[in-house]
Amino acid sequence: MVQSLNTQVDFITDATAFTGLTDYGKIMIGDKGFEFYNSRDTRKFIQIPWEEVDYVIASVMFKGKWIPRYALQTKKNGTFTFSSKQPKKVLRQMQTYVAPERMVQSLSFFDVIKRAFRSMGKKKNS
Repeated sequence: MVQSLNTQVDFITDATAFTGLTDYGKIMIGDKGFEFYNSRDTRKFIQIPWEEVDYVIASVMFKGKWIPRYALQTKKNGTFTFSSKQPKKVLRQMQTYVAPERMVQSLSFFDVIKRAFRSMGKKKNS
């Protein structure tokens, strides 16, 4: 059985982790860290202490009406992407443990396209 990092749990919701294949389970936000537990396989879990979280990156669509995915970028282990049934509540709970300036909005599709065209123009001029 997996031992939780948290001593106090603030929020639990159904979620999906995008780690190679999609894993369905539950997200638990508590006082010590962010945790994801797979609903089918108890050996598949993700535990991220709040000290390890560098940025929380949210994909915001339609001026904040829909948040399909969010990611936790850690200082050492890379980026973990999740989606949940209640993403706004999850991000609101994370805001108590992660500084608001460390919670950023991801680039939109059109921003990525603009950057690609700008970088192509710079390469031709050089």
